[in-house]
Amino acid sequence: MVDLVTVTTGFKSVFQEAFAGVQPTWSQLAMEVPSETFEEEYGWLGEIPGMREWVGDRHVQQLKQDAYKIRNRDFELTVGVDRNTIDDDRFGIYAPRFRQMGYEAAIHPDRLVYELLMGGFDTECYDRQYFFDTDHPVLDKMGVEQSVSNDGGGAGAHWFLLDTMRPVKPIILQMRKRPEFVTKDRAEDENLFWQKNYLYGVDARYNVGFGYWQTAYGSRQTLDATAYNTARAAMMSFKGDGGRPLGIMPNLLVVGPANEGAAREILQAERNAAGATNIWRGTAQMLVVPWIT
Repeated sequence: MVDLVTVTTGFKSVFQEAFAGVQPTWSQLAMEVPSETFEEEYGWLGEIPGMREWVGDRHVQQLKQDAYKIRNRDFELTVGVDRNTIDDDRFGIYAPRFRQMGYEAAIHPDRLVYELLMGGFDTECYDRQYFFDTDHPVLDKMGVEQSVSNDGGGAGAHWFLLDTMRPVKPIILQMRKRPEFVTKDRAEDENLFWQKNYLYGVDARYNVGFGYWQTAYGSRQTLDATAYNTARAAMMSFKGDGGRPLGIMPNLLVVGPANEGAAREILQAERNAAGATNIWRGTAQMLVVPWIT
């Protein structure tokens, strides 16, 4: 007689092996933040003050309280295994399905992160503007509000230039519950009585949101040296309230398959199309992402 505990343990082991073998890329541009409840508020995403010379008493600078919230979402993936297959000792044919389940669970945060990044042109961030927008409000030295853009415009394939070296990265992955392998395989379970199916699944609880818009520049312009230069110069010129330079240094160019060739030409070619030295070579790392379409 088949030992169901052994079968379930085998399915779980296949799942976990596949899960551990995946190398997602979300951590290159997103930071993981633990969550303790159904949603988290990121009031600290307002302006962070810079250091100043200590003359006299401390100057207390209140952090802005921009009520940007990320609500956790539930995710699941479930497969059924026919009881006859288990009884006939043929459960090995399901191993590829459990490997695929492990892969999908591990890669899912990637899908969410890049989906959010592409949606940044019409999704609000903490300052109530779209994450990629032409009129982010910033106060100059005189306290007058100015509009700052991190949107390159255009209508072609998406590409993104990011500064990922700061403590707060462009994207937040808010983790409430990591993917967990779950089963419904007891003899008294209704799924066995009605459908003669053992059920195996994975469920998780998390979500993604935006960090600082100043660490990202999004564009749908044709990706070439001119557009790259424009994006890079814009980011390095970003200032905080009061006209304080933020010192943004873009280091990661994120593209989809449509822009891979252009990105390699800009960042890796020794010479440009005119045969001159490529001055942009090595100025950023390149990340090609299949989820960016």
